[in-house]
Amino acid sequence: MMETILSKRSVPPVRPLPEFVPSSRKRADFVQDIFDHTAHHYDALSAALSFGTCRAYRRFALRRAGLTPGMKLLDVATGTGLVARAAMQIGIPCDDIIGLDLSRGMLNQNHKRHSIPLVQGFGEALPFEDESFDFITLGYALRHADDLVELFTEFRRVLRRNGRVLILEISRPASRLGVGVGRFYFCSVLANLTRVFTRNADTPKLLRFYWKTIEECVPPPVILEALEASGLREAKRHTMGSLLNDYMACRAE
Repeated sequence: MMETILSKRSVPPVRPLPEFVPSSRKRADFVQDIFDHTAHHYDALSAALSFGTCRAYRRFALRRAGLTPGMKLLDVATGTGLVARAAMQIGIPCDDIIGLDLSRGMLNQNHKRHSIPLVQGFGEALPFEDESFDFITLGYALRHADDLVELFTEFRRVLRRNGRVLILEISRPASRLGVGVGRFYFCSVLANLTRVFTRNADTPKLLRFYWKTIEECVPPPVILEALEASGLREAKRHTMGSLLNDYMACRAE
């Protein structure tokens, strides 16, 4: 499998989804628009998706990955700042965190909540100098990238020696029943509830898109191999329940 990944020019995390993104449109433009239009409701959606457990889980994953005060953190796809907030709760000062996101709407919501520096940009083209950070986080956005190896190669470039990467992600359930339950919860239960409570037509669409990217995402071994293919080392995966994953790797040289 490693040879297969290395021989490819790109490793997209998800196949093209023409039912959401027409072939005439870039996925990044669609992702930016839909998150811009739903940013105001994103924190409530995140809590509903995780049944309220997401805050504690983020702190736990950051500690397990080795984030400690004194490290310079880059939070890629920072969104409204949920991972950055967890970092602050374990003692990382605001001045040692930089948040990056493609969506201006998400950055605006983040700015209302936190005092961290914010930058609009892509994970595959980070606007930072080489060896700028000790730690990089990516929370539940790997599925929206165009190319995993390109993304992880950029992570390696801006990491300092012995710097670490933590990727939080959701995996497709292993059983057919689990897939059916997940699809029903995201695409029917939550989509209908959010249509009523948010009165935002884009919020149900976001939930359907979110689930489809989970269902279609490459399996965990491909993500681990892409981390290694980018030049990162000691790639490993921890799981929590049947859906939650945190992937870790480091720059060893």
